[in-house]
Amino acid sequence: MTLFQLKKLLFNNMKLLLFLLLLVLPILSNAQDTWSIKDSVNGAPRSVSSSFVLGGEAYIVGGLDENGFRRKMYSYTFSQDDWDQEESLGGLNGSGLNRGSACAFTIGSKSYVCLGQGDLNGFFQDTWEYDLVTQTWAQKADFAGGQRRQAACFVIDNVPYVGTGIAPDGLKKDMYKYDYVTNSWTQIADFGGTARKEAAAFQMGAQGYMGTGDDGIMRDDFWQYEPTSDTWTQKANFPGTARKGAAAWGIFPSGFICTGEDINFTYTSDLWEYNYYTDSWMQRANFIGPGRTNAIAFVLNDIAFVGTGFNGEFLDDLYAYNRVLETSETDKITFSIYPNPATNSVSIKLDEVNTEISISTADGKKINTDIHLSNSFEGYTFERNELPAGTYFVSISSKEGNRTSVQKIIFQ
Repeated sequence: MTLFQLKKLLFNNMKLLLFLLLLVLPILSNAQDTWSIKDSVNGAPRSVSSSFVLGGEAYIVGGLDENGFRRKMYSYTFSQDDWDQEESLGGLNGSGLNRGSACAFTIGSKSYVCLGQGDLNGFFQDTWEYDLVTQTWAQKADFAGGQRRQAACFVIDNVPYVGTGIAPDGLKKDMYKYDYVTNSWTQIADFGGTARKEAAAFQMGAQGYMGTGDDGIMRDDFWQYEPTSDTWTQKANFPGTARKGAAAWGIFPSGFICTGEDINFTYTSDLWEYNYYTDSWMQRANFIGPGRTNAIAFVLNDIAFVGTGFNGEFLDDLYAYNRVLETSETDKITFSIYPNPATNSVSIKLDEVNTEISISTADGKKINTDIHLSNSFEGYTFERNELPAGTYFVSISSKEGNRTSVQKIIFQ
């Protein structure tokens, strides 16, 4: 074979390889139940950081690295797969606010960090607010439950709930909600399980969920919180090994728990999906990074991200998970609800015909549509009548039964 023929063969093979990549990459980018590697978090590898989503970007703040606790914050841009440094916790005057094992949550255009531990302070009680518009930090009312770290939190309809964890006098199971308008904390019903630290928690639909953790032994129980009745209900136990420090997130109608340190002191990498409707779990594709505990987790554009943590070494890697989509999600029935939230009634705009509609309460009870629902020019009108304030779910299905879409209505 001449040199010219060899070059031509290599060139043709490279063209074939490029063609195959162009063919396969779009499929991979939309693949379900798959993990992919993303840009590593800026700064030193770390564990026990806090994360939140604000203004379409994700943020990681604080954490523990090999040199101690930190207060630096970085933002992640989905479209660029890139991290940028932001204003550290507390701003220019935030010296001493270095911490890990804190809680973080978002309400509207502001995010909050509270509790945790630092180099010289084993337990924090303070609350800090980050304003996206001014990119500044302001101190808010102290957490009403006292000093603690390794607590858990979730947000339902712009109300954050924080509780459990460990305090100077031991493990806790008390819970509190925060009112950002009055800048005040109010105690609510205690967590339904035992007092514990390092539980996994997330919001999904109109409820909060919490489970696993360490109460002296590793736990695998799983609980649902209903804000309208201020009650906890035990759900199907987490089927993986009992563990603490797991990562968790919710995308209705599913919740997810993965990684963590389990009952065998193993740094795990298994992923489990919880289904709201069936109260059941299914194992999904294992996390492709090394097993770990105390990772961060957040959701952007319906994609979950898990990263950082500790497995004998501090970590800075980040991975994205594309969940399994149901048929109803890949071929949705499109409809809109307005106004939402509402006081007395909502309009449900629906272009398709040959559909069926049902409405249920947040705990799954069906609403009598003969009383509350009427046809309109655009679709339907849903009258609140005597229904109490709270969250309701509208489900519209094709009469063939092969497509269903669900949205929520909030009556104030």
